Amino acid sequence: QGKLDNLLNSSSSNLNPNSSNLPGILIGKELAKNLGLLYLDEVTIISPLGESTPLGMVPRMKKFQVVGIFESGMYEYDTKWTYISIPSAQRFFQLGNVITGIEVKVANAYEAHHIAEKIKNRLGIAYQVIDWMEMNKNLFSALRLEKIVMFIILILIVLVAAFGIISILIMVVMEKTADIAILKTMGAHARSIMGIFMIDGLFIGIIGTLLGTIGGLLLGWNIQGVAEWVEKVFGINVFPPDIYYIDKIPYQVKVEDITAIIIITITISFLATIFPSWQASRLDPAEALRYE
Repeated sequence: QGKLDNLLNSSSSNLNPNSSNLPGILIGKELAKNLGLLYLDEVTIISPLGESTPLGMVPRMKKFQVVGIFESGMYEYDTKWTYISIPSAQRFFQLGNVITGIEVKVANAYEAHHIAEKIKNRLGIAYQVIDWMEMNKNLFSALRLEKIVMFIILILIVLVAAFGIISILIMVVMEKTADIAILKTMGAHARSIMGIFMIDGLFIGIIGTLLGTIGGLLLGWNIQGVAEWVEKVFGINVFPPDIYYIDKIPYQVKVEDITAIIIITITISFLATIFPSWQASRLDPAEALRYE
């Protein structure tokens, strides 16, 4: 049992017929668990391509021996994929010496598209070349849409926080009515009063943004540990592998995304200070001190 790449390298010879005269098969960890299979167990494979006999179509069946159990880290693969040697597959599917496809592993996964284009140009139109991004095009489209939706939700959360800043500043203006009136009677300009409250609100926005950014980064860097803690304490599977196809939570911190979020958040916080600051600057000193 181990990682897929290690097993494919170490067990390649075992995939060929061994002492038990059965061809070997590598099977995913979750699939082996569901079928109750262990190392060196025998398993029967049934092909949807049957054989024509006088009694009708008979399913093509063959026994294999489990020579390895792999864990790829992708739930979709670990529950559905198995590997057998090319000669065994050719005999089982009666392909002769034909190979239906070749999978190329590249050093840099993000260069797969360019490499696929080079292979396509060299082989010509007689062969179909598909890279992993094109094979999972629907998944990536869904992820892009999800990212846009999450960004919109984030903006809405910031707007709610902005209304909180507005409420706080309005309450401060109401509490400091007498102080504002005294400042105005001493010669303070409306612009100065407005500036005081704008700086106050902007300071609240900057502190909140910095604390939120630091908290978000700490949570992102420790997301796997947090998820495991939640699962252990509350018994809740935060990221079910049968839905998200992964056994660990990946994360990537992008400086440009963090910068954009900080700028947008501080800008909205600044705009939120305008109305209560303007309200404070329009305060009539005589009316404010009338009942003091």
